[in-house]
Amino acid sequence: MEILRTCAALREWSRDERNDGGNTIGLVPTMGALHAGHASLIRASRASVGFTAVSIFVNPTQFGPNEDFARYPRSFEADCALAKAEGADVIFAPSVEEMYPAGAATFVEVSGLSDRLDGNSRPGHFRGVATVVAKLFIASEADRAFFGQKDAAQISVLRRMGADLRLATEIVVCPIVREPDGLALSSRNVYLNPEERREALALSCAIRRAEELFASGERRGDLLIAAAKEILAGEPAIRIDYVELVDWATLAPTERAGPGSLFAVAAWVGATRLIDNTVFP
Repeated sequence: MEILRTCAALREWSRDERNDGGNTIGLVPTMGALHAGHASLIRASRASVGFTAVSIFVNPTQFGPNEDFARYPRSFEADCALAKAEGADVIFAPSVEEMYPAGAATFVEVSGLSDRLDGNSRPGHFRGVATVVAKLFIASEADRAFFGQKDAAQISVLRRMGADLRLATEIVVCPIVREPDGLALSSRNVYLNPEERREALALSCAIRRAEELFASGERRGDLLIAAAKEILAGEPAIRIDYVELVDWATLAPTERAGPGSLFAVAAWVGATRLIDNTVFP
């Protein structure tokens, strides 16, 4: 498994593999601290395309001034071992200077969507995400890129970006991977102490309650939201960021749940912000 450090090297690798018998290229964009959720994305890519690149880059532009960029978990050697074990062909691990050359003045912003859900509480976050993913798509020339549904709001922004910019890379969404007790896997879970880890289960319980109500026939958004908030309120240490029912394509709030509606939750557990969601069938 190769480790590539420049966009030019990634592009050369992609073109060489594509030209050698018409192979297809998959990309798994990550910020490292890989876990079983990332492993599932690598497996999905391997099952779908000829060759798979995994990017590992902690993107500074998607972090706010008081967020956790400096302490975000970094475990490069372990990440490479996991990616290799899952069959990745290359790791793309650029420097900040490679992705953002001195004097860089170009950024990608998806108007409207970028101000909703996580974008509302993390101004500039989706601008940073869209910019770095656009750079990764262009450098890798990937046929398909694989993302986990846990980042559903991000996926909506990236889908719109890809459509607006006429990018060729297809976005593939893979299911949320959870711990046996239901907690959605996240690189930030390592921040939680044992008591916070227990409290964090309220997020998946809130999601499950909304799913149960939907399955029983409830469609009123205000009642679904109220039921989820009641679950979260059972853990006084949790501070809710948002609980919302939205149209997944636009992230605009909707009053009634329907097929494809996104029910999303974000909350602070101690000093750690976690997200979870479900897409109603």
